[in-house]
Amino acid sequence: MTVPRYVEGHDLLAGKNVAVTAAAGTGIGAAVARRCLEEGARVVVSDHHERRLEETRAALAGEFGADAVHAIVCDVTREEHVQALIDGAVERLGRLDVLVNNAGLGGTASVLEMTDEQWLRVLDVTLNGTFRCTRAALRRMRDQGTGGVIVNNASVIGWRAQEGQAHYAAAKAGVMALTRCSALDAAPYGVRVNAVAPSLAMHPFLAKVTTDDLLAELTAREAFGRAAEPWEVANAMVFLASDYASYLTGEVLSVSSQHA
Repeated sequence: MTVPRYVEGHDLLAGKNVAVTAAAGTGIGAAVARRCLEEGARVVVSDHHERRLEETRAALAGEFGADAVHAIVCDVTREEHVQALIDGAVERLGRLDVLVNNAGLGGTASVLEMTDEQWLRVLDVTLNGTFRCTRAALRRMRDQGTGGVIVNNASVIGWRAQEGQAHYAAAKAGVMALTRCSALDAAPYGVRVNAVAPSLAMHPFLAKVTTDDLLAELTAREAFGRAAEPWEVANAMVFLASDYASYLTGEVLSVSSQHA
């Protein structure tokens, strides 16, 4: 099994101001926030879970300084929360350069047994939440007149079939389509919109809500014979947010060997 090596920051986002949704805890969002700070950005972390969000902010502020990281509670299913996040990020940082849409909700249920509530909840957080945040950020970036970047968290499940995942797969396929279409709307304002599509990124919450058998099955599909580390997904997001990706827009980057 290949052992990944953590690469130190190289100021890829120096001088940039970044907001990250669903950034509390130990998953991809927190890894993205940390990676952005390591790359020289100032960051607003957001999440609907206030206690975990404050713990994340405090931990990052202890390493990178209180001025470098701020926290704003945000439930992406509520438009007023989304607008408060974007407005608050600009108030604290002076400008918003990058938004990372990481908020998403999964679950397992057969289409035969899935309720309207289960379907709508996953779609509202994962797809509609990404839309709400994208819309608010694009309006702000347009009015700023300085361009910007939006990076969405999609999933390989938006390309492939997996039992019990119809709602999540539909939502992530929607995120991919939203990425491609909003990129065209954003281009006249110098804003790039891209997405990453991870397959399996291991963190404690995933291990808690997924059976050992399913984790073993999913791991066996991976080219390297292991799950990705959250920071490996974060690296791809930082690349898309950086000037190294200056001509990429409307793309979905697979952080995996899997497209189907």
